[in-house]
Amino acid sequence: MQLDYIVVGLGLSGLSFVEELESHNKSYVVFEDASQKSSRVAGGLYNPVILKRFTMAWQASQQIETAVSFYKNVEAKLQKTVVSELPILRRFNAVEEQNNWFEACDKPILGEFLSSELIRNTNPALDIPFHYGKVKHTGKIDISSMLSAYAKKLRENNILIDESFEYDKITVAKDYIQYKEIKCRHIVFAEGYGVKNNPFFNDLPLYGNKGEYIIIKSEALKQKEAIKSSIFIIPLGADLYKVGATYNNQDKSPEITSTAREELQKKLDRFLKVPYEVVDQVAGIRPTVRDRRPLIGTHARYANMHILNGMGSRGILLAPTMAKKLYNHIEKGISLDKEIDCKRYKNL
Repeated sequence: MQLDYIVVGLGLSGLSFVEELESHNKSYVVFEDASQKSSRVAGGLYNPVILKRFTMAWQASQQIETAVSFYKNVEAKLQKTVVSELPILRRFNAVEEQNNWFEACDKPILGEFLSSELIRNTNPALDIPFHYGKVKHTGKIDISSMLSAYAKKLRENNILIDESFEYDKITVAKDYIQYKEIKCRHIVFAEGYGVKNNPFFNDLPLYGNKGEYIIIKSEALKQKEAIKSSIFIIPLGADLYKVGATYNNQDKSPEITSTAREELQKKLDRFLKVPYEVVDQVAGIRPTVRDRRPLIGTHARYANMHILNGMGSRGILLAPTMAKKLYNHIEKGISLDKEIDCKRYKNL
């Protein structure tokens, strides 16, 4: 079998790169073993503002337009609703935070996304003494549903191979890569934290950060907007809400923990004043980098071997843009910015 590409991994990064291949009529197969769950368990919110400090995330104002258009195109292709507008309300903890919010609203870029009008809480289920600030142009992607539907589509077209990738079966030649019976021009690894098992890229400084969410059911909450306090409350419908997330850079196990559940409930109980039931809990390891920039580019020794990784907790916004940059780098020879090129780490 001769193809243009092998893609390893079908999270947000893998899906984004596959869409680039589709748009350029490239042939490919995808390997996915479902071992990495960071994309599937993520909160799914797209939001360009870092709400802890009221600052813009890195290049987020450019990325959000690309990302929303990208997911709507995927939605149309799948004929399945995966994108929904969802306002985010930032709960203020003090008058000082309100003042900091107003200062941020006066900044040109932030002013496009932050409403200068304070919103009074009208939900008796919540303790919100200092009002809310509203983030504009935000929404939610049903990532798990989208990835499942996309995988099903690939599987039906015999493009998805549901098995672990065996690195020792690779033979690298000058103009192609041989993997078992497949010969391809390029291979792209979009494995998330699973790259730690990849002998070609595992010396990159990618550090896992474990995130856990709880899913609660509360008939009395009746909240339509997402709320950001010390944690997010994200409406899922049918009286269900996703609450989280934790950030743990020590625990790299995939299992859920009682410690995380207790931490999230403790934070939730500070301002949720009605009964609720924890009905589920999920965990995933975010692929994070200490300089908080993606890891994309080409292996120093093998010109047909590439990586698309390091999106951290901002994968929804980052992945479509980074996939396009990597594709243009491979196919058109366009140089990558130094701050995202994996070669910024000289040990590779």
